[in-house]
Amino acid sequence: MRSPALWLYLLGAVTVLSVVLRRVLRRQAPLNDDLYAKQVAIDHVPSGVAWVRSDGLVSFINPALAKTVGLLPREIIERSWMNFFPMGERRRVEEAYSQALLMGKINLQTLAHRSNGTLARVNILIVTVHNHNARLVGHYCMMDDRSREMELEEQIQRLSAGIISSSESRDSHSGAPSSPLW
Repeated sequence: MRSPALWLYLLGAVTVLSVVLRRVLRRQAPLNDDLYAKQVAIDHVPSGVAWVRSDGLVSFINPALAKTVGLLPREIIERSWMNFFPMGERRRVEEAYSQALLMGKINLQTLAHRSNGTLARVNILIVTVHNHNARLVGHYCMMDDRSREMELEEQIQRLSAGIISSSESRDSHSGAPSSPLW
């Protein structure tokens, strides 16, 4: 056994380190809670959200975006975000991304691939994120599937055109001037 002073120094060092560790963990707990709360919120957003690192690979995707493209989130992680879009649309998306790098964010209406081979009509919002040194960290790609709404709009237009044409043909046979339908 060396000297009791050495053991006292070691005991003091362990005590100081345990106090420091406890304080660090106490400060980290609210950050973890905050991060968890944001994760839960993003998971329940009805539109799709993906976090794309600066290398262009998806590192997070919420269930809504996975549903839009028809894949499981784990099938999309670590893949290029450009795989969301058909080849014919990628140039437009790349140009919009270049503008987002300059302006911070950009909106675009485009098409997205689905796993079943169909295309979804989507509105995307690209929001770039830079660190305190103005270095690109990545970007959020927020995707809102508008396919159903656009199909319904087209159906309404077809029905309206059909009503107008039948109304015009009926009026041409009767000789009466055209009048509003209400």
